[in-house]
Amino acid sequence: MWRGQPPFELYRQADTCVTIVALDDRDRRPSTRGCSAMNEFGDAATTGSAGNSANMAASAMAARRERAPSTLPSSDIGTVVLHWVSAIAVIASLVTGIRISADALDAVVSKWLEPVLPQGEIWSIHIWAGLALFGTSTAYLIYMATSGLSARISARRLAPLRMQAPAKLRWLSVNVLLHWLLYGLVVVLTITGVLLYLGFGGWVVTIHLAAAFGTLAYTLAHIVAHFAYGGWRQWLRIFRPARLANSAGQRSRYPLLIASVVAVPAAGVVAALDYETRDTLFVQTTRDAPSIDGITDDSAWRSARKVTIRTSQGANLAGTGESTVEVMAVRNADKIYFAFRWQDPTRSLARLPMIKREDGWRLIGHDGDRADVVDYYEDKLAVIFSASDAFAGGGATHLGPKPLADRPSSLNERGLHYTTDGSFIDMWQWKASRGGLLGYMDDQYIGPPREATADEAAKRARYQGGYWNDPGRTFYSYNFGFEGPGGYRDRYYRSGCPEVRKPPQGRSAHSTRPMPI
Repeated sequence: MWRGQPPFELYRQADTCVTIVALDDRDRRPSTRGCSAMNEFGDAATTGSAGNSANMAASAMAARRERAPSTLPSSDIGTVVLHWVSAIAVIASLVTGIRISADALDAVVSKWLEPVLPQGEIWSIHIWAGLALFGTSTAYLIYMATSGLSARISARRLAPLRMQAPAKLRWLSVNVLLHWLLYGLVVVLTITGVLLYLGFGGWVVTIHLAAAFGTLAYTLAHIVAHFAYGGWRQWLRIFRPARLANSAGQRSRYPLLIASVVAVPAAGVVAALDYETRDTLFVQTTRDAPSIDGITDDSAWRSARKVTIRTSQGANLAGTGESTVEVMAVRNADKIYFAFRWQDPTRSLARLPMIKREDGWRLIGHDGDRADVVDYYEDKLAVIFSASDAFAGGGATHLGPKPLADRPSSLNERGLHYTTDGSFIDMWQWKASRGGLLGYMDDQYIGPPREATADEAAKRARYQGGYWNDPGRTFYSYNFGFEGPGGYRDRYYRSGCPEVRKPPQGRSAHSTRPMPI
């Protein structure tokens, strides 16, 4: 065992080459190990020859010292390209993912970051950015294997963290460790992202969000660690592409091309697999119209094929916010009929209930002023029929406090529904306490954003973008007056009693539109 100096010496020229001269542990004479590049972004690897290795190393280092002041460091073209493509994908995926998470009821950090997050239809960007990150990660692995630069991320580079070594060498090890940490995060994000896409929630959401914030922390650590390793010159590497130098471990003259040829089709296969495995609702033809009674035991429904849809990240539903929806459809010569059935362990009928106190009626619940009621809400099912199969409900879901710069925000500042191509989406809503138990559904639509009224602009009424009712009168009305934001801050509406309205009299007071349930 050596006492004092280790059985090797490390000679380092800043931002250039690490020369390793091995020493025989009996006579401490230099033996041949040559020179190998150990920079994070891959200087050209060189190999020494037998003989006077120490003298060769000293001469090479002296020559590099002479060139260093006039030459800025660079990185091989493949590393530069893959770095920036993956960086763009990570940033796009992070900011859009955090925007989505800011819509959660219990969001804290995401809500705090909300002012700097993008707004609008960001679901598509998030999913495509995730696919791009998968592709570039695959390409980088292949590029490392074929370019001869795999030593740059070798586990042996972590050895200085376990011994007394110069700070620069330890920072190099930190960068390698962060590199593998990123790969672990990408794997976790990919697996949980796919599960979320398939409709799973619960702990999957928690892990996905934790990995996303871990990636955000990694990004900051990555920048700091490279600066600690080589200062601003190290940062400049990734802006200065250069040709890949030949090395003994290089397996191809065109490693970036090979990586792209493999990774791009791999990402395409993932996208195609999703497209080809999407559920299709087949509409069976029947001669006998099914009974609209909420029961699916007649002959028309027995021959219908079911489609199962997982929903998650909602509210209530026994605290899980998740449910599985079964959909069937049949038609005859004149009409089409749909049957929807979903899991719900509780029956919820109360929506903004009122309680009589000594000083009058008081509204029970939270956030009624912001049109964002959760605690007292009825069972409800919403279905849209769109000509587009784009993400985010046919591209009609736009998140953020103010996705339209020239329109008011929604009262709850969570986003708006509207189309951007002039199209209209048909929407049905079954609401348990607002006609649902009587066999009615709301017939509505999502179209281009409407102009705001004076009351909507002043927050005295709810602005809903392009989401509105079909022409005609509704079959229900509220029995209290609406107050905008600030009206219902306390559970029992301590700011005053709401204006109680008498229900309209007579059958002619409302027009109703029966729809199949």
